[in-house]
Amino acid sequence: MQLRRRSFGSAAREYDAHRPSYPDTAIDWALAPLGSPGGRVLDLAAGTGKLTASLVRRPGAEVVAVEPDEQMLAVLRERLPEVRALAGSAESIPLPDASVDAVLVGQAFHWFDPARAGDELARVLRPGGVLAGLWNYEDDSEAWVAGLVQVTSLDRRVPGVSQGGRRPRAMLEHESFDEGGRQEFTHSRRLTAESLVATLGTHSWALISSPEEREEVFARVRGYLAGRPELGEEFDMPLRTVTVRMLRR
Repeated sequence: MQLRRRSFGSAAREYDAHRPSYPDTAIDWALAPLGSPGGRVLDLAAGTGKLTASLVRRPGAEVVAVEPDEQMLAVLRERLPEVRALAGSAESIPLPDASVDAVLVGQAFHWFDPARAGDELARVLRPGGVLAGLWNYEDDSEAWVAGLVQVTSLDRRVPGVSQGGRRPRAMLEHESFDEGGRQEFTHSRRLTAESLVATLGTHSWALISSPEEREEVFARVRGYLAGRPELGEEFDMPLRTVTVRMLRR
């Protein structure tokens, strides 16, 4: 788990180039309990700033980013120099008590230690504040996408680690938080076979697999897409963003 959690820095620039961003509709819903677009928002486990970049566009928002990986943090600071970006983790957040109105976590909450992170999140969030996790997934309600997911996952060998990024129903159980709902939001990305393979190459299973194991999966993906000529050289990949929200008591 720790190996997989810490694997992303080795591909920080590729991650920034190829991972999808998050739709504004999902961010709007996550922050709706605050009642205004402004406020102080923490992007926790911010990576290279995929979610941070959307947050800084919100009128009146003061954004701070926290990320444990030095290589990911370096890319974030390079692409968003106006953002206060700090080294830290969910289990040790470098901010004062009750100092933020909201904490958003993009594609990372499943890597946290729930007990330690819950205490830290309760500490830095003001009463009435929002905690929300966002996860992007391929929309496998489309038949061809379901086939692609099956091909990508078939016989994938990542010894000694479990699958990450499960579709969440809740984030944590903690006396300081109440459930605030769950919603899904659809969007899409324009891709080619090679840009899809590049995106898959930034996933943790790929980063800790051997080159041979990665290439076996990538070859199956290219073959699958070549067998779907109706998609064309470029195609829209349908995505769903699952957003889970909790409220600080």
